[in-house]
Amino acid sequence: MSDALPSPLLALRGIGKSFLGVRVLEGVDLDVLPGEVHAIVGENGAGKSTLMKVVSGVYAPDEGTVEFAGAPRSFHGPRDAQQAGIGIVHQEFNLLPERSVAENVYLGHEPMRRGLVDRKAMLSRTAALLTSIGEGSLPPGARVGQLGVARQQVVEIVKALALDARLLIMDEPTAALADHEVEQLYALVRRLQRRGIGVLYVSHRLKEVFDLASRITVLKDGRRVTTLDTADTDADQLVRHMVGRELSSYYPDRASPDELGPVRLSVRDGGNRKLRGVDLRLRTGEVLGVGGLQGSGRSALARALFGAAPFTTGEVMVDDAPVRLRSPRAAMRAGIAYVTEDRKGEGIVGGQSVLDNALLASRAVLPSWPSRGARTARVRELLAAVDVRAAGEDQEIRFLSGGNQQKVVLARWLALGPRILLFDEPTRGIDVGAKSAIHDLIRRLAHDGAAVLMVSSELPELLGMSDRIIVMRDGRVAGELSAGASEQDVLSLALGATREVA
Repeated sequence: MSDALPSPLLALRGIGKSFLGVRVLEGVDLDVLPGEVHAIVGENGAGKSTLMKVVSGVYAPDEGTVEFAGAPRSFHGPRDAQQAGIGIVHQEFNLLPERSVAENVYLGHEPMRRGLVDRKAMLSRTAALLTSIGEGSLPPGARVGQLGVARQQVVEIVKALALDARLLIMDEPTAALADHEVEQLYALVRRLQRRGIGVLYVSHRLKEVFDLASRITVLKDGRRVTTLDTADTDADQLVRHMVGRELSSYYPDRASPDELGPVRLSVRDGGNRKLRGVDLRLRTGEVLGVGGLQGSGRSALARALFGAAPFTTGEVMVDDAPVRLRSPRAAMRAGIAYVTEDRKGEGIVGGQSVLDNALLASRAVLPSWPSRGARTARVRELLAAVDVRAAGEDQEIRFLSGGNQQKVVLARWLALGPRILLFDEPTRGIDVGAKSAIHDLIRRLAHDGAAVLMVSSELPELLGMSDRIIVMRDGRVAGELSAGASEQDVLSLALGATREVA
């Protein structure tokens, strides 16, 4: 018997692409086997998105060839690629919320009967597709806008399957999912594999890559660095290929206990609709990590401290003085800054420039700054200090990478000279190299005298960055962990398996 691998479902050879003379892809080779999950990783700007757009027919390559299902292909747009059997599930869904699941699945190619849409056939076919991937409990007549994020993602996948997709591109598929929904996605991907569907999986989250993919291709500066068998590599080796340094260098050195100053922020018996009996202390120069499962109250704690969903009971002290944090403006005047987890929805104004975004907080809170010119000059200094990389300060912020958008948000708050910084998921949706830069900035701010509270669902980040960790469960502080705690320690508290680990 032959041990030869099956023929590739997708084969890219020597793919090159340029825009206005700038080389974005060069000589990229890639193949995907039937039923394989093949991960694509790399820093922002590595060429991942452009390569996926070549595969899905958005862009035609300037050089190289595309073969799909054993035949050369030259796609003249996304519809060509869809008809050939290539589907894509974008990070931001392309669904009509007021229409049903079935109407979204068959949008543009509805089954017809006597010149009219055959709704009965559309519902039954959608139900059959849902059942075939283990999602038979999702009603095909349900309105999409009433579904949670995980089920909307299922609808996107079924849309592709309705067009007989044999290759599915998944772009950051877990970016908006809760922890338990990620496991559901894993199960769905594995069911797709068993049907022989190939998956190109683009993600910044290395754990997902190792959990799901059999092979990993690393892109850097538009070129393929290497393709690795997952079983023969580890996270350190992968990161070396991506950014040229060890995984251990992600996290700067922690502060030693004698480097920490007095208590900057304290909460005693704080509570609101989502929090109960919260007690915490945050010292000057400290990075206090906040962990817990989705819905545990970790983000609610940050929002309460910023006055977005304020405490209704208990006492908050800043530098030993009681404060009433009834609104974000009150929190800002108390020296508190907040970097939201929802960067796109709450953190930036996508259609405004880099400079205007960086000035938002100063204009709102410091109207009496000596002059507009002085305020702008200060913000420009901060944009340079945090190393924002953009075509210019007038560039719309929506065109920046996630890491650079986050740096602009940080510069905005630094202009206020905050004493306390609240970070909620500071590196969500940010590539490996930019994560390291954000981590360095956070640690430098603490070293310079700020007090930092950092909420993170990524356990390596929580453990690598925190001088101390509190774990939330059911709106309460379940326990406290010192530096050097393990992932198991955090999860034990989050799940209620133990009270506290020293």
